[in-house]
Amino acid sequence: MTIQSSPKTSAVSTSQGVLPPAGFGVYESSAAGSSASFVHSEPDLNDNEETELYSVSWNQDSSCFAAGTSRGFRIYNCDRFKETFRRDLKSGGFKIVEMLFRCNILALVGSKTNSQYPPNKVVIWDDHQSRCIGEFSFRSEVRAVKLRRDRVVIVVEHKIYVYNFMDLKLLHQIETLANPRGLCCLSHHLNTSVLACPGLRRGQVRVEHFGLNMTKFINAHDSQIASMTLTMDGLLLATASIRGTLIRIFNTMDGTRLQEVRRGVDRADIYNIALSPNVQWLAVSSDKGTVHIFSLKVRVVGEDPSTDCTAVKGSALYHQGSSDSLDGLVSPNTGSNPSSSLSFLKGVLPKYFSSEWSFAQFHLPECTQFTTAFGSQNTVIIVGMDGSFYRCSFDPVNGGVMVQQEYIRFLKTETRPR
Repeated sequence: MTIQSSPKTSAVSTSQGVLPPAGFGVYESSAAGSSASFVHSEPDLNDNEETELYSVSWNQDSSCFAAGTSRGFRIYNCDRFKETFRRDLKSGGFKIVEMLFRCNILALVGSKTNSQYPPNKVVIWDDHQSRCIGEFSFRSEVRAVKLRRDRVVIVVEHKIYVYNFMDLKLLHQIETLANPRGLCCLSHHLNTSVLACPGLRRGQVRVEHFGLNMTKFINAHDSQIASMTLTMDGLLLATASIRGTLIRIFNTMDGTRLQEVRRGVDRADIYNIALSPNVQWLAVSSDKGTVHIFSLKVRVVGEDPSTDCTAVKGSALYHQGSSDSLDGLVSPNTGSNPSSSLSFLKGVLPKYFSSEWSFAQFHLPECTQFTTAFGSQNTVIIVGMDGSFYRCSFDPVNGGVMVQQEYIRFLKTETRPR
């Protein structure tokens, strides 16, 4: 079955015409039933020296991460740290590997050296059945793929395509500014369907509330957006620009800026922004070699998100008016971000002196790109493009320098991200 979906998309196809429903099984793998394309292999430290690391990406609840390599992909469990399994591809590696929670469905995009899956094709892979269940082909290189239980979102340089996961039908096309980083983020509550991406103006973020049939444009920064993330229900948005000095938190319902924190004074390349599940903390990694933790003054009214593959209850905030919702978005926290001793002169001195600075910090090698996420019990997990994994803890009351609890070199590589 082949579907012509848009002028920019050459073809969309599935092996049986219809994808499985959103209630996928638990993500697992076995040697039995492997296709000719993939070869299941046990971890072998001897082959690490021949394997290049192309990408790392967290699943939606940060309980796992996927590594795209020059030979295929690998999945790692974060608590306890363990390589769950790997798939090796004879024709080359993958530059993008996107998981769907801990389910058996993956979205894969090949590297330029992959003879079977080029970088302009997205493969929806069912690892439980060890087969491809859908493919998307584009005329330009795919920059990112995002999954939720009912949607497949594919990002190319100037456009974002939103497909229904059940039958791969194209639902939405969104025009963006040039987006080489593939910036796009999704909510993951089943009853709150929110997408955030760059707008058509510099520093602008476009927020699509699909369930409410509402589009909100937020002028987040004066410079181009470098990184963004949403809470699980899509009600809060955190952004950073290419200047990399300030991180801002917005209410996506009405675009109100709720908080602003300062990473530093010097320009920095922000690698990623992470929000803790309870929305008490925000983490930022950059090329300055420091992971910063900030205390948030915002919270989301509602139940904590579930992290399994079942239906998730949404936030009560969506059942309120946007004006009422702001009352529930500001709350006290256990820790407080430090500010300048001259902050009482706010409005007189430059903005720098009234800034909120990071609450806790962890130092890393500056030459490596790192991505962060929150673990359990006030811990932060960090994965580097040098094949390193860190787990560190922070004091939720006093902050300061974080304590390293674990370090693992899961892949021996000297390569840098592509």
